[in-house]
Amino acid sequence: MKREDHDLAFMLQYENVAWYEKGSVRILDRRIYPTEIEFVTCKSHEDVAQAIADMVTQSAGPYTAASMGMALAAYECQDQSVSGQLSYLKEAAHRLSHARPTTVNRMTLIVEGCLQRAEAALKEGLPVDEEIKKHTIESMNRRYSKIEEIAKYLVDLFPDDGNIMTQCFGETIVGMMLRESRNRKKNIKIYCPETRPYLQGARLTSSVAYDMGFDVTVITDNMPAFTMKTKGIDVFTSAADSITMDGHVVNKVGTMQIAISAHHFGIPYFVTGIPDKAHQHVEEVKIEERNPNEVLECRGIRNTLEGVKGYYPSFDITPPHLISGVVTDKGIYSPFDLNRYYESKTEQYW
Repeated sequence: MKREDHDLAFMLQYENVAWYEKGSVRILDRRIYPTEIEFVTCKSHEDVAQAIADMVTQSAGPYTAASMGMALAAYECQDQSVSGQLSYLKEAAHRLSHARPTTVNRMTLIVEGCLQRAEAALKEGLPVDEEIKKHTIESMNRRYSKIEEIAKYLVDLFPDDGNIMTQCFGETIVGMMLRESRNRKKNIKIYCPETRPYLQGARLTSSVAYDMGFDVTVITDNMPAFTMKTKGIDVFTSAADSITMDGHVVNKVGTMQIAISAHHFGIPYFVTGIPDKAHQHVEEVKIEERNPNEVLECRGIRNTLEGVKGYYPSFDITPPHLISGVVTDKGIYSPFDLNRYYESKTEQYW
């Protein structure tokens, strides 16, 4: 099998996202990368779920971690009866898929795929943990391949010497859009808002861009509008935690304000991803609110007096009138016409 992570940055290599070996799952700790390169070792699927909840990994990382966590759960229950193993794995699937509330629907698809592979392995007498691991790698390959198709449509929209602003860390699409730009010899420059409080833009997006040889500049989260005006930003792009079928983009908090600024300056905003059939209407989305103390500090250093309050909605919602196009593996769609995406055959890649 040809691996689709070739020529991508360190943290996008499969082994450096989340990786199962007998009795443990190793997850790159994105909370401290790149100043420190450390892996969190999880000895149980409960540890994996907690690592996802604690933001050890984020963006698309939890999808891989949850799937590898299912392999670990299979290892944990391998001495039980077939019915006992299936019962244990179903409980593990629920725990892993519900580690963070906003992505439950997508995470459920992932663990259900693992359950199907487990059932087949049990019927055939194959080692369930290794079969789930194989399934995870195959799924990653399909996802990377599909996102590569998205990247091709996205890069069509980049000027040859364009200035591109991103938001947060879009995981695979960041690497794929850069690899595609490099293959086409597009001399793009990347501008990354830092994305407080975890600094995913500063630590993760900029690291991937730099690893892959691109000119990259980090700005603070209150600089996008002025940067758009002074640095000639051509395109604003982000991934999405969910693209609802009524055209709203749920993504890391801060996306909406950048989209508003882009709209003001006439800069197109192209979101990448697959429309989410599980969320027909934006009212169905539950916005995760994380520990407000995380806003009051930065990388463990408190910035406020005791008694000062914090507020930390992890995501915000960008309405469709601020979105220039939804870039998918099938092409670019209006946010007002996303049902058309499903008029042709759609392959599941989770």
